[in-house]
Amino acid sequence: MFNRILDRFEEVLIASFMAVATLVTFAAVVMRYLGGSGLSWAQELTIYLFIWMAKFGAAYGVRTGIHIGVDFVVNAVRPSIKRTLIIISMLLGVMFTGVISFFGARWVIFIYGTGQTSPDLEWPMWIIYLAIPFGSGLMCYRFIQALLVFVKTGHVHSHTMGAPSDEVQP
Repeated sequence: MFNRILDRFEEVLIASFMAVATLVTFAAVVMRYLGGSGLSWAQELTIYLFIWMAKFGAAYGVRTGIHIGVDFVVNAVRPSIKRTLIIISMLLGVMFTGVISFFGARWVIFIYGTGQTSPDLEWPMWIIYLAIPFGSGLMCYRFIQALLVFVKTGHVHSHTMGAPSDEVQP
């Protein structure tokens, strides 16, 4: 139940970031074209939205199987080695994203202490930098999920539409 809610939240969040970024950019261009000064903060907001979208999009990519492995190398070896390589790659993904999440959280705490704000929007920068620990933490969780599924079933998510998942025999 929790994972279904998280999956849906992740998808809605990514789509919302893309939609808002597109609408803000469109509005800024139309206003500039009509002779106005445009929206001075539009570019900054769009950049921040795309950063957040990319961080959560990477977690979505792990969940759907896009970020899980290098197929060329893995498919070139025997099934017994293939299983080990997949487990090692997922463990490295867990470690890497966990470290990024940890140090991202430390960075957010540091930035909070400085009181920095963004130039145009004048938002607290620590809120903007929350994308790092949140996105990387979710990505770490998705790597753990994928690893547990693989260890239990031998299946790796496939990002190819309609194609069956890869299966590795223990």
